[in-house]
Amino acid sequence: MSDTLVLYDKSDNIATITFNDPRGFHSMSPELFQAFSDALIQFRDDPDALVAIVTGNGKRAFCAGADVKTMIPALRDKNYVLPALITRGLNIMKPIIAAVNGLALGGGMEIAMACDIRIASENAILGQPEVNLGIIAGWGGTQRLPRLVGSGKAAEILMTCENIDAQEAYRIGLVNKVVPYDELMPAAREMAARIASRGPLGLQATKEAIVRGLNMNLEDGLYMEKALFDNILTTDDSFEGVAAFLEKRTAEYKRK
Repeated sequence: MSDTLVLYDKSDNIATITFNDPRGFHSMSPELFQAFSDALIQFRDDPDALVAIVTGNGKRAFCAGADVKTMIPALRDKNYVLPALITRGLNIMKPIIAAVNGLALGGGMEIAMACDIRIASENAILGQPEVNLGIIAGWGGTQRLPRLVGSGKAAEILMTCENIDAQEAYRIGLVNKVVPYDELMPAAREMAARIASRGPLGLQATKEAIVRGLNMNLEDGLYMEKALFDNILTTDDSFEGVAAFLEKRTAEYKRK
């Protein structure tokens, strides 16, 4: 992983993955794409990293989408193998929070949508400009956006290519909350810390239920949920969580 393009830091069971392109807009080049994939895999495979925050360095951008000069030619090359991301190909059953600062356009907005929770700074601008380039959103935009905001609003954003600000994103349910820029990372870390304090096996099962359930009808989703519930009910963490609640103490989870 390139320490220049993507920074990876972990403290208190929280991993922070930061886009760090020196140009400041963190546009997705093949190199940055690979570095981000490496960081996500590092988070996935680290048993002590329970929650991740994805953000961009500086105030200007979370991720301004694909670097058109380098990424589009790479994608047209049949020999280029696109690394797996949370947008497609990489399933991570741990909570991921997007701390959206500045521009989150195209692939940047798609990365934010692939996270479980989105917190935006007041200066955040989100949009899907792909149709204006004669292409379509190709990293999940046409699929995740309708699921988040409804098909009509998604069609408007995807087809007009008009950006929306943080307050509009909050109004339509695209982001969970909006905070001043200086409070963005503290708010993300506070939420991550709250999540990390919960039962890790329960968190993973909850995410799995949400992700898999989106592709099921209600009846099948309820059966899948019950199977996950029955499985986790016999874990050591389940007994510890219930005991800690009854004894009015903090649970000490062992992740087993």
